[in-house]
Amino acid sequence: PDIRFHNTMTRRVEPFHPAVDGEVRMYTCGPTVYDYAHIGNFRAYVWEDTLRRFLKSRGFRVTQVMNITDVDDKTICGAAAKGVSLDEYTKAYIDAFFEDLDALNIERAEVYPRATRHIPEMVELCHRLMERKHTYESQGSLYFRIASFAGYGKLSHIDMAGITPGARVESDEYEKDDLRDFVLWKARKEGEPSWTTTLGEGRPGWHLECSAMSMKYLGETFDIHTGAVDNIFPHHENEVAQS
Repeated sequence: PDIRFHNTMTRRVEPFHPAVDGEVRMYTCGPTVYDYAHIGNFRAYVWEDTLRRFLKSRGFRVTQVMNITDVDDKTICGAAAKGVSLDEYTKAYIDAFFEDLDALNIERAEVYPRATRHIPEMVELCHRLMERKHTYESQGSLYFRIASFAGYGKLSHIDMAGITPGARVESDEYEKDDLRDFVLWKARKEGEPSWTTTLGEGRPGWHLECSAMSMKYLGETFDIHTGAVDNIFPHHENEVAQS
């Protein structure tokens, strides 16, 4: 019998047909390593492991990519509070995450890309979005103009009425009714880690990271994107737009 999955975008259960017969390419939103992952986080990872094992049992070759978010508002604040480098701060939580995966007998994904190791890919994606007129600059930061993408809101089914054009949000995380243009590249701030790039000195926004890394390892179109329900908006919605 056909494999059927619930599709968040259509809100329907639909037959699953991978882009390439016999192969499934799957992206999984992984941990933000600002603290130890809790049992609620691992509920999602156990479910994704079950999905992975099911697909393999049906004869599919699975390529799973799970990102590790090691630069965002939370990790930067945590490192600053302890007075250590970002790498030093996140290492303990990354190590603990893999220990917990093993404790729960969760199979390892094929790739665990870290955001801080993929800055060039993120910069390149920003340039592509700039060329297609989806962006604008403000005070050294680069923003995605959601009005430039007609499909914005189709994943989370949010009400787009009443959006103020040009209103911006710089925080990595914001509320469901906070519909504003989101930041792709943040201008350097004193005391924060930054990278010198063709976009200027700064760092990526959280949403940009997943799109750049998924494209690198899975291609611009892949079969399954999983993640916790609280990521549907704004994170996954913004991923759809910038991808």
